[in-house]
Amino acid sequence: MPFSLELLSAFALFAFVSSITPGPNNTMLLASGVNFGFRRTIPHALGISVGFMFLVLAVGLGLGGVFKAVPMAYTVLRYLGAAYLLYLAWKVATSGPVSQSDTATGVPLGFWGAAAFQWVNPKAWVMAVGAITTYTPSQGYIANVFIIALVFALINLPSVCVWAGCGSALRNVLTKPRWLLAFNLSMALLLVVSLYPILFEH
Repeated sequence: MPFSLELLSAFALFAFVSSITPGPNNTMLLASGVNFGFRRTIPHALGISVGFMFLVLAVGLGLGGVFKAVPMAYTVLRYLGAAYLLYLAWKVATSGPVSQSDTATGVPLGFWGAAAFQWVNPKAWVMAVGAITTYTPSQGYIANVFIIALVFALINLPSVCVWAGCGSALRNVLTKPRWLLAFNLSMALLLVVSLYPILFEH
């Protein structure tokens, strides 16, 4: 059946909850907001939403079937994601001191890096597969996949920006180097912990 108001409302709730709950993306946005400020973190947030939109489109248009046919491809992607996540955790842990201006030294993750990360982000895959398999009506399927991807991106962007905003708000609190170091190490540890579903999924 085509989209009903009830189905679209249920999907919007799913998109909001899955977007705003903790995960690798939001952990990195929180850390970026602290270390670089909200304005410099905007390309990161935009990259997440646009990259995720294309991931949903790819899953909906058949990429999920490729991984079913060639399981090794998914395994390789999963371990590449783990390696990249470890690299990002190291970058977060070694971030420099906070500056009260948006001209702080260091380079935040940019649009293209954040967009590419969605393809190796385990939570993003779970969200994309869940959206396609649970909320996409079979009648007019192709058009519905595009609707799902677009609505998800529109809900995802303000949701992830909340985390960047929270990080930016913490800048005034984390001015002492030891507090900032403890925060960055905690965020890096959370990213490492998020590797669990990648490395131990059966």
